[in-house]
Amino acid sequence: MMKQLILRTLYSVRKTIDPQRRKYTFEMFGYDFILDENFNTWLIEINTNPCLEESSQILKDYLPRMIEDMLKLTVD
Repeated sequence: MMKQLILRTLYSVRKTIDPQRRKYTFEMFGYDFILDENFNTWLIEINTNPCLEESSQILKDYLPRMIEDMLKLTVD
């Protein structure tokens, strides 16, 4: 469900994300989701400038890996 929501939002703004059609660039978005008591997924917001502050141990573990994976996907 999360993947479908992300694809729908990107599809809805596909013509405005990169209006100058810049080549060899990428942008990282921050998607915030919440699960309700029935485990339904709800999209809260999308950030075009997500916070990358390592303010907790879990973020210290995951943020460097996420950035490294993002760059690997972009370069590959």
